[in-house]
Amino acid sequence: MEFGKNNTPFSEEEFAARLARAKDAMRREGFEALLVCDPANMCYLTGYDGWSFYVHQAVLVALDLPAPMWIGRNQDVNGARLTTILKDDDILGYADDHVQSLVKHPMQAMAAIIRERGLERARIGVEADCYYYTARSDAVLKAELPQAEIVDAGILVNWLRCVKSEAEIALMFQAAAITERIVEAALEVMADGVRQCDVAAVIQATGTRGIPGEGGYGGDYPAIVPLMPNGVGTSCPHITWRDEPFRAGTGTTIEIAGVRHRYHVPMSRTVFLGTPPTKMLAAAAIMAEGIEAALAAARPGATAHDVWAAWNDTIERHGIVKESRCGYSIGLNYPPDWGERTLSIRKGDETVLEPNMTLHFMPGLWMDDWGMEISEPIRISSEGAETFCHFSRELFIR
Repeated sequence: MEFGKNNTPFSEEEFAARLARAKDAMRREGFEALLVCDPANMCYLTGYDGWSFYVHQAVLVALDLPAPMWIGRNQDVNGARLTTILKDDDILGYADDHVQSLVKHPMQAMAAIIRERGLERARIGVEADCYYYTARSDAVLKAELPQAEIVDAGILVNWLRCVKSEAEIALMFQAAAITERIVEAALEVMADGVRQCDVAAVIQATGTRGIPGEGGYGGDYPAIVPLMPNGVGTSCPHITWRDEPFRAGTGTTIEIAGVRHRYHVPMSRTVFLGTPPTKMLAAAAIMAEGIEAALAAARPGATAHDVWAAWNDTIERHGIVKESRCGYSIGLNYPPDWGERTLSIRKGDETVLEPNMTLHFMPGLWMDDWGMEISEPIRISSEGAETFCHFSRELFIR
């Protein structure tokens, strides 16, 4: 990597097209400027990639400015120079005395930059429900720009990310190959008496190593750590590992993601050590049937609701009720979530599916004291749903 080079996986033409779509969306919503704090959206618009989202940072997009501006901590300026497609004049840092201070706030520095660009009276959109834009950020920004109209822009940029370019799809297929290797590695080492933390270590090491050998590539860190509840914990989908050993007669759900240049392809599978109970074998068969029905419904022109209905109709015929959603949009992301926070596969979501939308179809079942997860990451192609991975949907028995 070199300063002043395009070190991203994408062409400058692709970034120009993303910026143009963002400005078109801003015009439709009546925004003269947009302050983007979600690191995935910052990366999408500029290429910026760094573990600096624990402090305040942003990308400023204005209709009258030819390029976005990255604004962050001074010590992260070189990171922006190294990872973005921006020129040095569009990369601005604030002094370290603003960081985690009781008397200063980074939004004061950002407001000063906004004023310097003649936007102190502008209608400015902010990502008010973003994990990284705090209540204090909003209060300080409004106090510093009293003549501006600062308005919640919702998830404007997130929606732009829903339909992927061919270059993004290629990265996700690379990530999918890592996903398969991770699950294979976990299944190889999981056994009675093996500590859960040791399996988690194998998962994380495999994901980082990626695809070895000539023509291979490394993996990136996932936005979510391996979720690996065991036994009664399988009724709790978001439990991580412990240092206790796996024991015969228990089930384990594994939810992981292979990641390539921040693009995630998550997948879930369930393992049982020993002879599984009849209810789990029956649930696995029902889930497989429901997944097939849902994937058959996932085609361009259908809605997210249609996919949910195909799944739900199947499981209801077998007497199963699932109230939570069964999928969501995936792609580029940072902690704490690999979901794009846009469409969900659930009742009433009328988002129309388009080619190159990418989804994690995640029909987990979480009962009173047991659970099961068998999921598929998919791409909507011109002909229907294409799975990123090719991995058996069986209940794995060890």
